[in-house]
Amino acid sequence: MTDATRNMDFAQTFQIEGLDVRGRLVRLGPSLDRILQAHNYPDAVSKMLAETLTLAVTLASALKYEGIFTLQVQGDGPISLIVADVTSEGAMRGYARFDEDRLIEATQSNGAAVPRLLGTGHLAFTVDQGADMERYQGITELDGATLSDCIHHYFRNSEQLETVIHTASNITTNGATAGSMMVQRMPDQSALSDEDAEDGWRRAVAILSSLTSDELLDENLDHDELLFRLYHEDGVRAYEPIEIEHKCRCSREKVAGTLKSFSRAEIVGEDGKAQVICEFCKADYTFTSSDLDELFKTSE
Repeated sequence: MTDATRNMDFAQTFQIEGLDVRGRLVRLGPSLDRILQAHNYPDAVSKMLAETLTLAVTLASALKYEGIFTLQVQGDGPISLIVADVTSEGAMRGYARFDEDRLIEATQSNGAAVPRLLGTGHLAFTVDQGADMERYQGITELDGATLSDCIHHYFRNSEQLETVIHTASNITTNGATAGSMMVQRMPDQSALSDEDAEDGWRRAVAILSSLTSDELLDENLDHDELLFRLYHEDGVRAYEPIEIEHKCRCSREKVAGTLKSFSRAEIVGEDGKAQVICEFCKADYTFTSSDLDELFKTSE
């Protein structure tokens, strides 16, 4: 990790010493900014996508997998779909779909973000490790004021794993930053009594609740220093961070392969060309008439 990105664009695992509590610290900066700038969404959509991307990285960093972790939010509100995914190597991307007229109306009203902007729907976690491995998927309703609330609901009801997540974001014309800190009470792994384990968990949660958004997003505050500031009384062990970058997996070759699965008549416009724009990164793949001649010739 370079000096320029040391305090941003990473996911870090940490363990509170002597307690059955493990955590994740995530900070996103330039990688998040590149995603949002490519789409130029309205502020409400950018903020929701930033939170989804941050949560995707946070949850992915808590898993051992080789492949792609996807967090998908789908509802009947003005923002109908948000997709964020991150590979086990730390490549992140995301996009959103929304109804502009409904969004304007929703942003002029009061209320919690999830019911107002997303409506009724669900949040899904998917881990895809390739064709030879079984896919893992978890689904929970959009039940809460924020996406973090919905994830709390999932862990509490589906995984029986006590989890607390604090997220923050700051999106301005000068750039975007977002971050999260998550603590989870792991199954008993120490010799603590039930009472001491409960006290330790409550203390870890109380300390996390003292974390301010400014601290979480402060790129001048070293992440190891932040963890020490919060959990130095118990002691905290920080593991090597994983670097996060904005990197889309689209390519002209992949698009060509997809186009070949359709008939030529289905994909060409009035000008005889075929155009595909990647929803994730907005890359424009245009195939001229001669490109299509070659493409469909090779597929015969």
